[in-house]
Amino acid sequence: MNGMADKIRHSGIVDSVSGDCIKVRILQTSACASCKVAGYCNASESKEKIVDVFGDASCGQLQVGDRVVVTASRGVAMKALALGFGVPFLILVIVLFSIAWITADETIGALVAMAALVPYYFLLYLMRGKMRSRMTFSIEKEQI
Repeated sequence: MNGMADKIRHSGIVDSVSGDCIKVRILQTSACASCKVAGYCNASESKEKIVDVFGDASCGQLQVGDRVVVTASRGVAMKALALGFGVPFLILVIVLFSIAWITADETIGALVAMAALVPYYFLLYLMRGKMRSRMTFSIEKEQI
């Protein structure tokens, strides 16, 4: 498979450089945001995000305001999606149906299911250092 097709790329601007961390501001757009009629459609969406890139060799060469391309492998993106959305969805559904079946009360099931996500996200927070070392981004200087 082509190495370029295995990467997700976002153009951005260096927001800050400190130590081994580069903060890059990217404009995350939905697939239809570039459509000519996107301004008239509620489905189009774009958000500004700050991406932290750690331990990149180009730290010393970049300055605030530089245009760069942040890249990540598709594997990293899939892991992030699974951890951020897939696993929590499964926890929510399994707990919801289990508690609703045991208690016959959907309201209690919904409340317990939402509460069940708190320990999961707390665990993700505690493991952020380990995830940071396994799920990395890299930076390329944007070609003008």
